[in-house]
Amino acid sequence: MKLLRFGPPGSERPGALDTEGRIRDLSAHLADLNGEALLPSSIARLRSLDLQTLPLVTGTPRLGPCVAGSGKFVCIGLNYTDHAAEANLTLPPEPIVFMKASSAICGPNDDIEMPRGGSKLDWEVELAFIIGTPAKYVSEARALEHVAGYCVVNDVSERGFQMERQGQWTKGKSHDTFGPVGPWLVTTDEVADPQRLSLWLDVNGRRFQHGSTATMTFTVRYLVAYLSQFMTLQPGDLVATGTPAGVGLGQKPPVYLKVGDRVSLGIEGLGTQLQSVIAAQGTHGGTASEVR
Repeated sequence: MKLLRFGPPGSERPGALDTEGRIRDLSAHLADLNGEALLPSSIARLRSLDLQTLPLVTGTPRLGPCVAGSGKFVCIGLNYTDHAAEANLTLPPEPIVFMKASSAICGPNDDIEMPRGGSKLDWEVELAFIIGTPAKYVSEARALEHVAGYCVVNDVSERGFQMERQGQWTKGKSHDTFGPVGPWLVTTDEVADPQRLSLWLDVNGRRFQHGSTATMTFTVRYLVAYLSQFMTLQPGDLVATGTPAGVGLGQKPPVYLKVGDRVSLGIEGLGTQLQSVIAAQGTHGGTASEVR
């Protein structure tokens, strides 16, 4: 199934794509597409529905993030050999794990904000997997049994905040809108092999990234087992698995996003995203200089 959430921010409703690619409303059968809805019993119940009989959603509603209430947004760094090379960083002997604030999560086509004080806004198309069954100390052999499905993520990054400020990468990864997720959660039965998917990203119509999950250093199966040794992965948790070469930082000279730029990206079978870059919105207690 291709599961999704549609509607205004904070008021999204659950839906699914029918055989003709139209959105069907799941509200009568599901409160929201959250961790509870991703349990195997819940997914089995959804699969038993005849989507063609459900209410058809007309028009072109906004798509929200395809999962609600994710407790964790875990990311894997430098998981493609070519990306590590372009960043002039050594390929790690085990996964580099960092967290992205869950408040960064937004819809697949929502605007990306340029943070105040930011000047090195970058892009990263990534395959993400979404947990459907709690995973703690699981083996690689059983790892994929804990995955509910897969989706597209743009791991938006402010490289100055990430690499030139003190501390961990989280500061450069967590601004509002830095986690477009979706458009769909594609259940595992529709993804024959997560390590055989092509992925791409364009900026203003120019292709910057084009790769395959086949070149990931650490596979989805390995990552589920690995992460479960350090934290229990809960239903609804998101794990972004890294990006191939072609990020802005890796260009010679580097190329970064500007207000007004358009970013489009996608993964084979998992859908596409389209974002515009805008200036940071709202005030939250002072300027960057005031809180340093």
